[in-house]
Amino acid sequence: MNPLICESLARFTPITLEALNGKAAMLERLDNKYIVPAIALRPAFDALSEMFDVLEIDGKRSFVYATRYFDDDGRRGYYDHHQGRRKRCKVRVRDYVDAGFSYLEVKLKDKRSITVKKRLRLDGPLRDLDRRCMDFVDDCHRKQYGAVLGRPLRMVIGMRYQRITLVAKEGGERLTIDTRLHFEAGERVRDVSEEMFIVETKSAHGNGIADKIMRLHHLQPTKRCSKYCLGMAALGQVRQANRFLPALRRLRLVGHADIAAPEGGYINAYP
Repeated sequence: MNPLICESLARFTPITLEALNGKAAMLERLDNKYIVPAIALRPAFDALSEMFDVLEIDGKRSFVYATRYFDDDGRRGYYDHHQGRRKRCKVRVRDYVDAGFSYLEVKLKDKRSITVKKRLRLDGPLRDLDRRCMDFVDDCHRKQYGAVLGRPLRMVIGMRYQRITLVAKEGGERLTIDTRLHFEAGERVRDVSEEMFIVETKSAHGNGIADKIMRLHHLQPTKRCSKYCLGMAALGQVRQANRFLPALRRLRLVGHADIAAPEGGYINAYP
């Protein structure tokens, strides 16, 4: 963890997982994402400490997440996001490594563009979706959009990162800060500079306390900042990625490399 952020993190009042879970979960919310270097995040982080508590478990305030994303062979989930379609579905298995449990998570959008997240507790990490998982995905898709997803899914990308979770002292607003991102697909791997952070605000109306603090410190949301889509583009798993290139450049991927689609058609993300 960057030393500037570690120092600032010590200012926060801790909250236990039990107390955090006792607050209303933001499973339906509007999200804003910011790609920010540590030196710019530090002043906002200090201000956030007055309004937010930090999740602490066994003396730790940052936790390892391992996530595997699932899509069909045509990358429909990715391209629906790339094209900005409202009816889209993102499917992942997330391992809360330090806590030792895993969830299947399905993310959808409602008519107001609010993110709707559904979760299914798993017995352990999965690399393939079994019938129980696919039934859950189809059921979530049917309830949200009126029809089952109706296509097979397989793992297409994995990622790992450290996450800090903040929760508002009043209300259910939350904030996550991700760093040390690592993307992988087969033999391809890319890492994000440890100086860079992806901050995600989660509030009922998309203009919560954290967003106001970020703006006060001249930090603006980064458009098209899905970690799944950024990872797919960075690892060359898709033919089209132009809408995600500005965010990719801000991430400062370690190493200077072209981003290539599997069948060719290289997308150069760097000038």
